[in-house]
Amino acid sequence: MPIPGGDNSLVYDVKLSSVVPASITGENKVHELTNMDLVMKLHYIKGVYFFKADAVQGLSTNDLKRPLFQVLIPYYPTCGRIRMWESGGRPYIRCNDSGVRIIEAKCGKTVEEWLEMNDSSLNDQLTYNQFFGPDLGFDPLVFIQFTWFKCGGLSVGLSWAHILGDVFSASQFINTLGSQITVTGGLLPPAGNHLEIPPITGNKAIIPKVPYCLQKVQLDPAGGKWLVSNRCKMQSHSFHITAEHLNNLAKLSPKLGKKKPFEVISATIWKSIAKVRGKIESSEPKTITICSYEKTNPAELVSLGNSQVTIWTVETSKLKVGVSESDLTELADLIDGEKVDETSRIEEALEQEDNGDGKCEDFILYGANLTFVNLEGVKIYGLELKGQKPVRASYNISGIGDEGVVLVLPAGPNDGDEEMGRMVNLILPEDQLEDLKKELQSEWRIF
Repeated sequence: MPIPGGDNSLVYDVKLSSVVPASITGENKVHELTNMDLVMKLHYIKGVYFFKADAVQGLSTNDLKRPLFQVLIPYYPTCGRIRMWESGGRPYIRCNDSGVRIIEAKCGKTVEEWLEMNDSSLNDQLTYNQFFGPDLGFDPLVFIQFTWFKCGGLSVGLSWAHILGDVFSASQFINTLGSQITVTGGLLPPAGNHLEIPPITGNKAIIPKVPYCLQKVQLDPAGGKWLVSNRCKMQSHSFHITAEHLNNLAKLSPKLGKKKPFEVISATIWKSIAKVRGKIESSEPKTITICSYEKTNPAELVSLGNSQVTIWTVETSKLKVGVSESDLTELADLIDGEKVDETSRIEEALEQEDNGDGKCEDFILYGANLTFVNLEGVKIYGLELKGQKPVRASYNISGIGDEGVVLVLPAGPNDGDEEMGRMVNLILPEDQLEDLKKELQSEWRIF
């Protein structure tokens, strides 16, 4: 059975199963969705973790699945299915214990060979290509894929519906799974976690008062799929910005040297994309969106929802010249000091009274503008098996708009270690990506 989407020549022998909570959630239990959750309904989070053979020696897929029965007790909404309220058609999650979907697969490469290919688009074979519809009421919210490599190594792929929660929630969920796996593959008792879900302000419809960071989209009513239709083919690419690269960029000006890595990297890529688009489209991205996941929650708290993300927009009205001609310091100053918080604006816009037709509009956030996502504050390397961290961990987002997304992540197991530099994941129109790679290499020596 092939993995949906992409070339599946490297991954084979696919098996599907499901895992449900170890105890029954209860009759007619419902997980209400906040307005911010609904903004994310067309986006999907994808995480992939690579472990070498010694980290998983002696473990089987059943050893990895068994702890999920306990993990899913506090995370019971992840096992639910989307439903619609009859009044207004607002989505909610019916917590009916239908389960999360498990995919088991094999790969003919070693972990080292896979990573040496340095092709982030191949990771799509290690994570399920998730989207809702047309049978909305039957689609799982979470898929976990265990892919065994010929060397004995393992990748753990997470596909997570963004409507369920943000990157913080998704990574916390998969990290909890790792914490329940012992050396023998047995169970550790849950640590008294309880579920925190943001309060609902009311069953109100979304009306078309759109903040700058959002784009209203029209879904195909006949197809019934929660899927963005792009005007162009989108392609992903990842690369490592080393500490040396960051030091060299910081030397361009004393002021730039005081900026955070995310701000320097974002300014560099923004300027480079502006050059590329200026040649292809004769236009530059003059408004960008910044998403940050720097907030943290107590370790004992199980959190679901999209309340951890803060969303800003940055405009270029104060620049004397275009983005492509601006100094990196000027762009970093805009990102650092001139960003406008639109998080509350989104909530205010979506809190407007029902306009009478009872219909919710559909929006996208990622890719509505060129979007930079700061994942430095998320424990990307928090999933541990037998006490060992992954040799590589990465996150991406699918279901994005044509303006594209840039994700900035830790580059190694020591999250936030400046000496490791940063990993950058790009998802951009295919015709822009190749030129951007050339621009980053020739101008900044970034490969």
